[in-house]
Amino acid sequence: MISKNWTIRAAMAAGMALAVQGCASSPNRMPPAGGYAGPAYAAQPGYAPAPYAAAPAPYAPPAPAPYPTAPYPAAAPFPAAPVVADLPAATTGITGVTERKPDLCKASSYASSVGQPGSTIPTLGLPGAYRVVEYRGIEPQDYDPDRLVFRLDATGTITKIDCG
Repeated sequence: MISKNWTIRAAMAAGMALAVQGCASSPNRMPPAGGYAGPAYAAQPGYAPAPYAAAPAPYAPPAPAPYPTAPYPAAAPFPAAPVVADLPAATTGITGVTERKPDLCKASSYASSVGQPGSTIPTLGLPGAYRVVEYRGIEPQDYDPDRLVFRLDATGTITKIDCG
């Protein structure tokens, strides 16, 4: 059994080597340096030469299309839109969206902290929840109108205080 497998593998390897050698080193693979002199067979009577051997026909623009003798009929006027009396009442706003109420977290009472370093935030005596958003930091998109949000710049200075 082992000798049969090795025999098959050796035969396949030899066949592949011959195929690669035939493709790479065949003298007939490239055209001769001087080009082809002509066909290697005699021309047969009754056959026309190849179409690309003849000179191309000169360009002639196509003949113009014939136009209708009578003009097209006039288009019928569009009918007026029907009047519908039973229209529903117009809605205002988008349903299901929570309105953001201004300053529920009392952010305006901490406006004096803008321009102070972010290290002063724990010393402000904040009564509820707060969030510190650093410069280019990741901020979750959950909204809590009672939470203070302190936004810092690249140097760690408080630049804005709002609710969220």
